[in-house]
Amino acid sequence: MNVELIPFASALIQEHAVGEVIKCNDYTERFGLVLTQAQAIELVETRSVSLRDNGRIEFGGGVIDKIIREFCDSPYLSMQNYAQTLHELIELFYDYKNETMDLIADDDLIEFMKSAFDGVCQGSLELLSGRELYRLARNLRFGLPADDSEDGFSQ
Repeated sequence: MNVELIPFASALIQEHAVGEVIKCNDYTERFGLVLTQAQAIELVETRSVSLRDNGRIEFGGGVIDKIIREFCDSPYLSMQNYAQTLHELIELFYDYKNETMDLIADDDLIEFMKSAFDGVCQGSLELLSGRELYRLARNLRFGLPADDSEDGFSQ
């Protein structure tokens, strides 16, 4: 492959990913949540940085649209915190894909994140990251059930 084509291909992938994020607005607007073009671009950039920081590569649109569709009905999201929360959820997703050593499927990780976020974390990203996702990763690494809890805070 001609090395000069790599930046061009990357730009096309990014453009496609932004388009996929914008398409999610058709679904999320019923929950009062809509992203601007600029916010969609920033989310795709967050994904790119997270992938790079975690030493991962991804083909296609990735998981941004899956995270958006899963979380858009959360009672803890509003237009005031929507884009920022998505940035943090994307970063958490890729961090914990690594922490779980890919022992959990993308969709299952996203479902776990949503259940914990809306449930025991009551919308707290700090609790999601520092307690629930940490516990999930630990359990998966040690071959324990994903929802095993020593301290009783399990979902």
